[in-house]
Amino acid sequence: MTALAMIMRGINLINRLIGNVFAWLSVGIVIVCFWVVVERYVFQNTRLWMQDLYPWMNGVMFTAVAGYALYRNDHVRVDIFFRPASTLRKAWMDLIGVLVFLMPFAWVVYEYTHVFVQRSWRLMENSANMGGMPGLFILKSFILVFAAVIAIQGVAMLIRSILIIAGREDLVPDDYRYKYETE
Repeated sequence: MTALAMIMRGINLINRLIGNVFAWLSVGIVIVCFWVVVERYVFQNTRLWMQDLYPWMNGVMFTAVAGYALYRNDHVRVDIFFRPASTLRKAWMDLIGVLVFLMPFAWVVYEYTHVFVQRSWRLMENSANMGGMPGLFILKSFILVFAAVIAIQGVAMLIRSILIIAGREDLVPDDYRYKYETE
C-alpha cells in the first residue's frame, strides 16, 4: 500500500508541476491578445501569426492543465450525489467513474487522434492562414498530452480510491483528500 501511495504522490507532483507551469500561459495569452489589439487599432498593422498565437496558447494551456484540474477536483461533477456522500462512497464513485468513464475516454481520445497528430508531424503542418503561425503540429500534439495527463491522474484517483476503500486513508496526502468530507 505504501508503494501505491508513493506512485499516487508522484503522479500528483507531475500534474501539479505541469499545471503550475502551463497556467502561466494565461499571462502570455493576455499580453499577446492585448498587443494584437494595440497593433491593429493604434498602429493599423496586423500580424496574422500573432492572431494565431493566442488561441493556440489557449489550446495548449487548457489541454496541458486538464490533469491538474482533475487532481484539484475542479472538473464538473454531479454534486447532488457526490458532495453529501461519505468519503468511502466518494471513493467507490471515483473508482467506478475512472474505470467506466475516464480511462475509456482517455483511450478513445488517444486512439482516434494519434494518427491525426502523426500526419500533422509528417507534413510539418502550419496554420491554414496565409502568413499564420508555423508549427500547428506542435499544437495538435497537445491532444495526446491531454489524454496522457488525464489518464495518469486517473491512475492516481484509482490509487486514492483503493487506499480509502482498504482503510488506509492515512496514506492519502491532505491536499488530495476529498473536499467537503462528511464522515
